[in-house]
Amino acid sequence: MAAPNEITVSQLLRLTGTPGGPALVDIRTDADFAEDPYLIPRSFRHPHTDYPGLRERLAGGPCVILCQRGLKLSQGLAACLRNDGQPAEYLQGGMYAWRDHAGAPRIPAAAIPGPVNGATRWVTRHRPRIDRIACPWLIRRFVDPGARILFVTPGEVLAVADRFTATPFDVEDVFWSHRGDRCTFDTMLDEFSLRTAALDRLSAVIRGADTNRHDLAPQSAGLLALSVGLSRQHRDDHEQLAAGMMIYDALYRWARDGHSEGHDWPADRRS
Repeated sequence: MAAPNEITVSQLLRLTGTPGGPALVDIRTDADFAEDPYLIPRSFRHPHTDYPGLRERLAGGPCVILCQRGLKLSQGLAACLRNDGQPAEYLQGGMYAWRDHAGAPRIPAAAIPGPVNGATRWVTRHRPRIDRIACPWLIRRFVDPGARILFVTPGEVLAVADRFTATPFDVEDVFWSHRGDRCTFDTMLDEFSLRTAALDRLSAVIRGADTNRHDLAPQSAGLLALSVGLSRQHRDDHEQLAAGMMIYDALYRWARDGHSEGHDWPADRRS
């Protein structure tokens, strides 16, 4: 019988990339992490010995505790948290189970820029359209939920990156940008090892909209229209990003679960 405070890899995969999921806390020892320096998407590392610091960081929200095998470290810490009223589960089988599950993405820890005051910091051009909304969505849903996104005038991106220790993206001549005929969203999928079937499907739509190649996916023209309309609707870049996050949440669920659906009239028409 499954333990009441455990979650399986399959169950956690269903939550990956969706809004409002639990915090994922990787408490592997330094030695275990050095043996396999990869992260489950959206997880963060925290020493199991710093219990007060973890309670403060979780702020009462639900969490899943991750250790190497899903044994003493994660079960013990989850039990301590639950005893203190904190909703907590541990991953059945731990990181080994996630690693061995087909299709479960793992992010190379070295690919993630270092945090600034507890979160990654990114900077790009203001008045975002497609890539500059899609990339922050990917970062916050799969890499760092608390990532800070800075929007500045195009000519100041690199200077702001330097002065404020931010990672520049979607501007020319930086690491996180277009490569060949691929857009910055593609670059992030490659560097973060997030090439899942759903994200590949979504990337084709984004690439087609961002590079004016609507032949890549029929949805690309619609995404361009939505992006242009969104930019006309909001003057504030962060309000636009918040609204755009919901669009990409919906597109991701379409790419993962609903891409085979169609719609017609009358409703009971058979093809």
